[in-house]
Amino acid sequence: ALPTGINSTTGIAGLTLGGGFGWITRKYGLTIDNLVSADVVTAHGKLLRASETENADLFWALRGGGGNFGVVTGFEFKLHRFGPQVLSGLVVHPFADAGKVLREYRAALETAPDELTCWVVMRQAPPLPFLPAEWHGKEVLVLAMCYCGDIEAGEKATQKLRAIGTPIADVVGPNPFTGWQQAFDPLLAPGARNYWKSHDFTELSDSAIEIITTAISRLPGPECEIFFGHVGGVAGRVPADATAFPQRSSHFVMNVHARWRELAMDKACIEWARDIYEASKPHAAGTAYVNFMPEDEIDRVEAAYGGNYRRLLEIKQRYDPQNLFRMNQNLRPKEGLRAA
Repeated sequence: ALPTGINSTTGIAGLTLGGGFGWITRKYGLTIDNLVSADVVTAHGKLLRASETENADLFWALRGGGGNFGVVTGFEFKLHRFGPQVLSGLVVHPFADAGKVLREYRAALETAPDELTCWVVMRQAPPLPFLPAEWHGKEVLVLAMCYCGDIEAGEKATQKLRAIGTPIADVVGPNPFTGWQQAFDPLLAPGARNYWKSHDFTELSDSAIEIITTAISRLPGPECEIFFGHVGGVAGRVPADATAFPQRSSHFVMNVHARWRELAMDKACIEWARDIYEASKPHAAGTAYVNFMPEDEIDRVEAAYGGNYRRLLEIKQRYDPQNLFRMNQNLRPKEGLRAA
């Protein structure tokens, strides 16, 4: 297995170039931490191999720097013997209990082993077969967990999380990892309008929890959601300057995911996401995950890369001085270097 995203339809190229995290990242690192080499067509039309020993500066930049340096036509990854069964599933809580659940969730993760990942999803409940019909369409908080190790050890490791509150449903059990990797696919199928806003958090403060729970009480549509990705572990023990991706101290990544169908909902959904982003900014780390940044956040690119920004600009200047590859979270070579 290779650490990839939280669902099975995420494109491997964009995922990798932006960093890449998912259900087994805490145990095996980010997707880029498992990248061995890449074949790259540069702006000058050259085909290069990038690795620790060939074009090492380009290899460093590709691991989190996005599509700024060329077209990657091939990836070579390190894989891990894994599964095929994992302990995984959902614990669904009434949203009325969200504050208490989030505080206990935060406490439970303080001693979580690297094998355990638990994400939080807050939204209106879809018509899942294991949920009582009276909960369909009502606001819920879902703890989505995966333990990538011995099933019996997983039962012990998830005990604190599963003991929180009085859940509506607990469907955690042994599952094929390939099936768990596809569990969220129906909620992320093509065809909807989407707008995302994101923050990194080193901790989930009481103030942030209050802001998030208030926001869920005014969801603009049935497909809108807020989720927290649980990261850290092995990925958090890599030095911030070892790869272009610098957010190694983040313990949670929040994505405010506005998703809707009708043009008439554009304004309400986008403003909802932006309002949450602004309200929670004082409690966030100040960095960002570029794969969660929308196209109107170009001014946030420098903050996303932090101390790695200047080096990325210098590498961009060497490989793409005319900024041919600019339809992305763009590093502007000449302007950026002057400003820096």
